[in-house]
Amino acid sequence: MRSRLVEKLGMKLQPVAILWSEQKPEGAVQFKPGARSCVMFLYAQTAKKGKIVVFDRESCGCPGGGVGLGFGNCYLNFPGGVEVFCYFLSCGNLSWEKGKEFCQNLKGKIPEELWEELAYGERYIKNPELVRDFIDQLPIREVPARYVIFKPLDLVEPEQEEPVVVSFPVNPDQLSALVVMANYSRRGVERVRIPMGAGCQQVGIFAYQAGEAEEPYAVVGLTDLSARVNVRKILGKDILTFTVPWKMFLEMESEVEGSFLERTTWKKLREE
Repeated sequence: MRSRLVEKLGMKLQPVAILWSEQKPEGAVQFKPGARSCVMFLYAQTAKKGKIVVFDRESCGCPGGGVGLGFGNCYLNFPGGVEVFCYFLSCGNLSWEKGKEFCQNLKGKIPEELWEELAYGERYIKNPELVRDFIDQLPIREVPARYVIFKPLDLVEPEQEEPVVVSFPVNPDQLSALVVMANYSRRGVERVRIPMGAGCQQVGIFAYQAGEAEEPYAVVGLTDLSARVNVRKILGKDILTFTVPWKMFLEMESEVEGSFLERTTWKKLREE
């Protein structure tokens, strides 16, 4: 699919279309079942290298990735259970008796960096109680398909398939332009949101939810520090994601002509 937005934005990275399907694309890249990795690493492979990527419930990288892609509450499958996850994301498992025993049993059996995160916590949320609240607020769901597919937008054939969302990997100027375009022909001033969550959740379940709203909106993401570490070598250090429901994307596409994207201020930004 040829995109006027991509052309006017001067994008060097490829937008990622996210689809649900019962069919696995031939030759798609996929994690090995049970392998621990980051969904956003494969997102970067699509955006930078044009690879088609596929996930299912057995190959989603980690519990947070399974949640983010829409494969249900995978935190229930976190090693040691949800409570261990709550301490992992906050103050660390050495701070309570069961968690301390859990960490002691894993010492030397897993990579040292992972052990330290389990033991001392990622500290992204202040305490386990707030992590439980965070999980309760997530729009966790089961997507109605076996596979979630990441596909370069230029390989999408709208006559044959319909993405759920389109995610733009963008620099600050491109992000600014997309925020303006999201509000260009619509009432209100909050057609873009930045929810707290993992990078895959920001391009996945939060964006799915945005498309179901009475007034659809876009989601800014890749504010997840761990995900930023995982994609930095591929995408660079100044990239965020802007993910928009498919129908809203088509609306924005149709509004490029006559908009600020053809005027002097944007052209100056592109030239710098």
